[in-house]
Amino acid sequence: MSGSERTPRIAIVGAGMGGLCAAVSLRQRGFEVRVYERAPALGEYGAGLQLGPNLYRVFRALGLEKELRAAAFEPLSNVSIKWDDGALRYREPFKGVYERKFGAPYLLAHRGDLHTLFRDVLPANCVVTSKLCVGAESRGDTAVARFADGTEAEADVVIGADGVRSAIRAGLFGADSPRFTEQVAWRAIVPIDCVPRAFGPNKSTRLERGDYFGWLGPNGHVICYPIGDGERLNIFAGHVSEKWVEESWTAPSTKEELIAEHAGWNEALLEIYSRVGEVFKWGVFDRDPRPEWRSGRVVLLGDAAHPTMPTLAQGANMAIEDGYVIARRLHENRGDLAAGLKAFVAERQPRTARVTLQSRQQFANNRMVPPPMPISRDWIFEHDVTA
Repeated sequence: MSGSERTPRIAIVGAGMGGLCAAVSLRQRGFEVRVYERAPALGEYGAGLQLGPNLYRVFRALGLEKELRAAAFEPLSNVSIKWDDGALRYREPFKGVYERKFGAPYLLAHRGDLHTLFRDVLPANCVVTSKLCVGAESRGDTAVARFADGTEAEADVVIGADGVRSAIRAGLFGADSPRFTEQVAWRAIVPIDCVPRAFGPNKSTRLERGDYFGWLGPNGHVICYPIGDGERLNIFAGHVSEKWVEESWTAPSTKEELIAEHAGWNEALLEIYSRVGEVFKWGVFDRDPRPEWRSGRVVLLGDAAHPTMPTLAQGANMAIEDGYVIARRLHENRGDLAAGLKAFVAERQPRTARVTLQSRQQFANNRMVPPPMPISRDWIFEHDVTA
């Protein structure tokens, strides 16, 4: 039986944002899909995500717009604060602005809530846990993923969505090391009531309950925003450091370390830090953009293909875009899946490479004193992968 006469089988390695979006998108287009995840269970992990209008369009196309709106928060204003005395740098309106300009909103959510949203529309037997992938390869018109327990999964296509330290990437293109960006980041979540409402010179800097706000200093930046129903505040604290820290979402830290690393910063920020419970840190890594992500019937997606610094808040957005586009391209080329993979890389590589390089430039700009205004992201938000 030829590939055009039966339902194509797709194996996805990695149940992160990109892998799960690809699974949902492919199933909606009639593909047989199985996802293999190294973790023993699919659970809530990570912290806040910023969801640009470009990502929102994907959820709209998948029929999940209502669910996304229910799980996410749209901030009122964007507020930038001086790192030392807490004076206001600028305030600009946020709520409704992106929808008027780009036809879709800019939202904030917990990564775990998006993860759950995707999982809930997949059948339980679609995801297989405790499967550590050690490599994948093409064998004629099929592809095979190999696992540490000695088993294999054969499919028409294997998608490597296995993260920044992808075993599939190493097997296809040779082992190398991701680039440590000299940024260490902390993440934490506190109740929204921890936010002081007025501070700075003569209490002139004011924050509303639904604001997106941050401090930009000479050796780092801190971004805070409400997530979910707006009752929790997500904290991302990036710090410039030459000291390597492991790439992990779950390496524990302490609020004492967080406060010590921000000695001299504004007291309003330190007050928020004093209320932190669990706090985690990780080293931020990326890679130089590479021109090719595929070999035969095996292809990379998301961080496995294009790990990116968080300075444009587009890492998860790009992975989810990838997941939608690979399904569309394979559907368009059901009789020649290899051509579909080629079309996927041709469409996605230039865009993700530009995001990776602009993220680096924004990080460099953030270190200038005084820092320039942020680089425009309009070109990112205007793009519609579903069109």
